[in-house]
Amino acid sequence: MYTDLPEAELRAYRSALREPDDFDAFWADTLADARACDGDVAVTALDTPLTNLDVFDVTFPGFAGQPVRAWLRVPRGATGRLPTVVQYVGYGGGRGHPLENLLWASAGFAHLQMDTRGQGSGWSRGDTPDVAGAGPQVPGMATRGIEDPRRYYYRRFLTDAVRAVDAARRLPAVDPGRVAVLGHSQGGGAALAAAALAQDLRAVVAYVPFLCDIPRAVTVTDAHPYREIRDYLAVHRDREEATLRTLGYVDGVAFARRAGVPARFSVALMDEIVPPSTVFAAVNAYRGPAELAVWRYNGHEAGGIDDDAAALDFLRATLAG
Repeated sequence: MYTDLPEAELRAYRSALREPDDFDAFWADTLADARACDGDVAVTALDTPLTNLDVFDVTFPGFAGQPVRAWLRVPRGATGRLPTVVQYVGYGGGRGHPLENLLWASAGFAHLQMDTRGQGSGWSRGDTPDVAGAGPQVPGMATRGIEDPRRYYYRRFLTDAVRAVDAARRLPAVDPGRVAVLGHSQGGGAALAAAALAQDLRAVVAYVPFLCDIPRAVTVTDAHPYREIRDYLAVHRDREEATLRTLGYVDGVAFARRAGVPARFSVALMDEIVPPSTVFAAVNAYRGPAELAVWRYNGHEAGGIDDDAAALDFLRATLAG
């Protein structure tokens, strides 16, 4: 059922998010530090039963140069450099099995699917640890290190997302001038951040993006992962201001205000996990051209395969030579 604003009000909704004054400097410094810890991108071919695709195990330097895993899937026999999709994974998931998620490579793209540090035991496998100390937190990832923006989990994860784009451009199969980013939920939030922080992307696809208009989200849904933040503040009652300031550095509305590449969003009006108003907040703040698919009778799955089919058309157009 609908649990957020009526659709007409959603379309007019604007976030009141006040981002930190040093937002741009924070991310410029973070990415400069990560790139200063650069290392090799390791690529190992896998022996799989697939006949039309090649799959490679990739390790690249992410936040602080820490190793992050990924799968690279490419059409077998492809010649020259390919348009490329860098994909990020939803909350609780990892890069999964090498035989999963074959759509993008089957459609002719090079496909780099980034693993998610510290996750990957909820619904798909992960292989990348989160090498960081943290203070008190609610179980899950949303409050790990939240007492300090420089120690916050999503600073590391979103840096990994940008470094995945950097790594993709170093791969022989990838056309560095034709790279797009894509993700669902947490992955959509990462794609939106990468659209603002990575250089010279061609497009972004963000299905029901998580981490947008966070101050509103934690007050209008009781579902996880936003519930983790609310539960944290219910115990740490004296940390509201500091917590919201930390979250301001990773809020998708702030990234939307800075992203100018063509974008495709989707939103589900019966989504209890990512409230629809928070997606509209990002769409309505987006600086570049944006299209939005509205799924009125869906929850967090959003448009499912119909979202993918529309995104495929969108990416073929935006990544055309």
